[in-house]
Amino acid sequence: MTGKQRAYLRGLANKIDAKYQLGKDGLTESFIKQIDDALEANELIKVHVLENSLSDPRAISDELCRILDAEGVQVIGSKFVIYRESENKKTIKIPK
Repeated sequence: MTGKQRAYLRGLANKIDAKYQLGKDGLTESFIKQIDDALEANELIKVHVLENSLSDPRAISDELCRILDAEGVQVIGSKFVIYRESENKKTIKIPK
């Protein structure tokens, strides 16, 4: 993914809320499944890592991207944004 494409996705991410929260349990199978389903439905999601989680948001983002074959778009503070093109519901058109 190029810098221009990442910047485009960051702009889109500014308008969405962090609907998913990661707590002290960390990356559980159910959380990974929830994020996988959310990426298929929305393509671009924002996740908030709660203060009671001892995990680093960048490390969590990298691990989720590796597991789910997604792209890390941005990590700011305790929030991160990830993107994966949907197989069935492509709604985001990324510039070349």
